[in-house]
Amino acid sequence: MAARIVFNEAVDDQVVNLIAACGGSPNADLVKDIIHTALRAVIDGTDRGDLKILSRSLRELRYAFKVFAPYKDRRKISIFGSARTSEDEPIYAYAAEFGRRIADAGFMVITGAGEGIMEAGHRGAGRDRSFGLNIRLPFEQAPNEVIENDPKLILFHYFFTRKLFFVKEADGLVFFPGGFGTNDETYESMTLVQTGKSEMVPLVMLDVPGGTYWREWEGFVSDHLVRRGLIAPEDLSLFTVTDSIDAAIGEIERFYRVYHSSRYVHDALVLRLTAHLPPETVEALNDSFSDILADGRIESAHAFPEEANEPQTFHLPRLVLRFNRKRFGRLRQLIDAVNRAPVTPEAHHAVRTPGA
Repeated sequence: MAARIVFNEAVDDQVVNLIAACGGSPNADLVKDIIHTALRAVIDGTDRGDLKILSRSLRELRYAFKVFAPYKDRRKISIFGSARTSEDEPIYAYAAEFGRRIADAGFMVITGAGEGIMEAGHRGAGRDRSFGLNIRLPFEQAPNEVIENDPKLILFHYFFTRKLFFVKEADGLVFFPGGFGTNDETYESMTLVQTGKSEMVPLVMLDVPGGTYWREWEGFVSDHLVRRGLIAPEDLSLFTVTDSIDAAIGEIERFYRVYHSSRYVHDALVLRLTAHLPPETVEALNDSFSDILADGRIESAHAFPEEANEPQTFHLPRLVLRFNRKRFGRLRQLIDAVNRAPVTPEAHHAVRTPGA
């Protein structure tokens, strides 16, 4: 009975009027859902401790969305690694060099804003090209001097909200050697990509020249995860292990040579591209990747009408496929094949309008 009282027409009108009083929104339906969720917590009798988690999480998310919003058209790379790495270690200088060079290549840098590898990444990229996602801890996590007091520094209370932005806002993830935290972030990021719960992005494990940290980790993954059938052999395509900054940056830049981004429209996976693919290339992709299709074929296409709310990418050519949503390692291999393909500035004869 209480639920019917809360969500009757009069209360819904009050919610709608409240949103309008705040200036309105083209996404008022979603704002209404958020308010309804809060009201349901009242109906449920949610205790104060749980409400604090709900309230603080929402505040952290809202503020982080606000900080990143002006930079939504800038590609960004998240850098992970140990806070305990000292400035006199070779890996510190290597991380700083990577930060400088990836920023010079046009990417902004995101780190956890602490010391060690995080500070090195910021020091290399510079304050203006850096974001800091700091976490409240009882030790070793004050903001480093490069990003301290910068408006792009965000302080999180919860690891889970912080982790969301490391992945959500990044167009690539680079992992330097680190401890439990770095390994946690490595495996969670890998899991999100492998299960399709986050965007497909390049994952790079980077060490100093001759370093064995990630090589030995890769050996463990191959010997104990692949060999035992705990992951598929194709999942090894989801990441790259290297001790070369040139190779790390090359891996990231190649990933965006032709591929731009993706989204689902209904049951179709739409791969947005920066150039048209010749018909013979699309045919070759069908020959090589039919095993990941739920049905149908990979086809060149224009944007769906449902994509009109993303004008920055609406003009891009596309590949459309009914992906089985299971084999994301193979999907990464498809993207790599797209990026290796020859392109043509004009292939409109090979492009259809979705639904036509």
